[in-house]
Amino acid sequence: MVQRTEIQLIDDLDGKEIPTGKGETVPFALDGTSYEIDLRAKNAAALRKTLMAYVAAARPVKSPRAARRRRATDPDARQIKAWARENGYEVADRGRVPGHIQDAYHAAH
Repeated sequence: MVQRTEIQLIDDLDGKEIPTGKGETVPFALDGTSYEIDLRAKNAAALRKTLMAYVAAARPVKSPRAARRRRATDPDARQIKAWARENGYEVADRGRVPGHIQDAYHAAH
């Protein structure tokens, strides 16, 4: 027996079906709460247009979780520790690299 599951997205704003490839889930945050809303392309564009003036006047903030997330292109702790020692920082052989040393490393590179 074959079972097939289909997911149908509905625009959360107007209740209309979102055809495949014609919409998106838009994440946003306000007052410390994160939200997601499924919107057709037209409504997603309208949301962005409405928020454009506010976004232009705001300053971006990295979330603490995103700041800690390691990218595949980031150097490993051994590289940062070696650089730190070469540049006069005291750093332990084991354990995490302190944030101020990571910041200094990234500023230098």
